[in-house]
Amino acid sequence: METAKEARTTGRRTRRAPWFAELLRRPAGVAAGAWILVLVVSAVVSSFWTPHDPFEADPASMWQTPSWAHLFGTDGIGRDIFSYVFAASRTTVLVAVSAGLLATVVGVGLSALGSLTARWVRESMAVVIDILIAFPAILIAMLLSSILGGSLFVVVTAVGIGYGVNIARVSRAEIRRVGRTDYVLAARASGVGPAGILGRHILPNVAPVFVVQLSLAMATSILAEAGLSYLGYGASASTASWGRLLNDLQVYIAIHPGSVVWPGLAITLTVLAFNLLGDAIREVSDPRLRTASIRADRRRNHS
Repeated sequence: METAKEARTTGRRTRRAPWFAELLRRPAGVAAGAWILVLVVSAVVSSFWTPHDPFEADPASMWQTPSWAHLFGTDGIGRDIFSYVFAASRTTVLVAVSAGLLATVVGVGLSALGSLTARWVRESMAVVIDILIAFPAILIAMLLSSILGGSLFVVVTAVGIGYGVNIARVSRAEIRRVGRTDYVLAARASGVGPAGILGRHILPNVAPVFVVQLSLAMATSILAEAGLSYLGYGASASTASWGRLLNDLQVYIAIHPGSVVWPGLAITLTVLAFNLLGDAIREVSDPRLRTASIRADRRRNHS
C-alpha cells in the first residue's frame, strides 16, 4: 500500500508534469529557454576558458575577417571578438540574476506593505510607490554613477530598486484581491500570521504576475547594463561587457559594419529570450490563459 509520503510525492509530480509539458509545447518558450541555457553555460565556461584572451591586443591581427581562428573576427586592436562576447556573458548573467533578485525583494516587500498592513501604512506606501515610479531605472543608475562612480553594483542597485517599484505597483492590486478571498480570510481567522499568509496563500496565487515582471526586470537590467557601459557609467574597462564593446566598435561602423553585429545581436537575442520565456511561463502557470490557449488549439484543430 502506498504511504502518505509517496502519495504526496505522486500528487506533486502529477501537478507539475502538465505545467512543464505545456511549456514544452510552446516553440517560443522552448527557443527562449534554450538561448538562456546557452547564455548560462557560456557564463560558466568563460569563467575558466575562452578561445583567446578577450583583452589581449594583437596589432598584427587587426580587423581579421571571421574564420575558424577568430569566429567573429577581430577589432581595431586585434582582440578576438568572439572571446570578448563569450566572456561578457558572465557580466550579463551576473547583472540579470542580481537585479532580478533585488527587484523581487523590493517588489514583494513594497507590495506586501501596500496591501496587507494597516490603512495608513497602505496609503503611505502607495504615495511612496507613485513617487519612486516616476524615476526611470536608467536615470537612477546615472545619478548613482555620478556619485559613486560607474560599476556593476550601481547598475544592479538602480535596476533592482527601479523595477522592484514597478513590480510592487503591478502586483499590489493583485495581492489585495487575493487577500480578500475566503481561504485567506479563513487562514487569518485560524491564527496564521501575515508572513505565513503571504508565503503560503498569496504569493503562489500571484506568481504568474511576478514571473512576467521578473522577466521584464531581468531584460531591463541587461539593457541598462549595456546602455550604461556604452555611455561609460557601467562596467569598468577591466570587465567584459557587450555595451562597452559596442562603444569601442561604433567609431568604426562605417568602415567595418560587421564588427558591431555580434554584441548587438547578443543583446537583442538575450533581451528577447527573457521576455518570451516570461510570457510562456505566465501562459502555462495562469489557469485562465492556459484554458484560453487550449480552446484556441482545439478550434485550430477542428478548422
